[in-house]
Amino acid sequence: MPRDLPLDDRTDRILRLRKPEPTDGPAIWALIRACKPLDENSLYCNLVQAEHFSDTCILAEREGEILGWISGHMIPNEDALFIWQVAVSPKARGLGLGRRMLHDLIRREACRDARQLRTTITRDNRASWALFRSLARHLGGEITARPHYTRTEHFAGRHATEHLVTIPLPPAARRTSALRAA
Repeated sequence: MPRDLPLDDRTDRILRLRKPEPTDGPAIWALIRACKPLDENSLYCNLVQAEHFSDTCILAEREGEILGWISGHMIPNEDALFIWQVAVSPKARGLGLGRRMLHDLIRREACRDARQLRTTITRDNRASWALFRSLARHLGGEITARPHYTRTEHFAGRHATEHLVTIPLPPAARRTSALRAA
């Protein structure tokens, strides 16, 4: 894993976590395409995510280069934040950027009422399992998982079963202090 972009190197280049803008769509799309085996959505999808869901999505950039992206949304009529996709550039892998973006995201005002974080992960996606297990440990919670979108019933045999992963989130006031200590 490359480690040429330390996240805490304040004297060299500053890493910035921010909300996306529609003009970030092409860079988001290119990052996802570079992060195999992530499912590629259309460029249009990434534009809509950056515009309509900017409060629950996050970008990591350094000197104008997009190094990380998380798309998410609050599930309608529920108290859960759903994480759709996490992408970290090969240049920044192994540095904790994914968890750092998740921490920043769940502290946002838009996620204040979230009591759970949910995502879906295929059984063979070791990097995602490691990321979300690490997040659960840092939040002091347990991760639960169960088959959700199945290969036969939902994907007509064309995609591996996606397991619904749930992590309880501490209340917003406790969440901020717990994440600072992590």
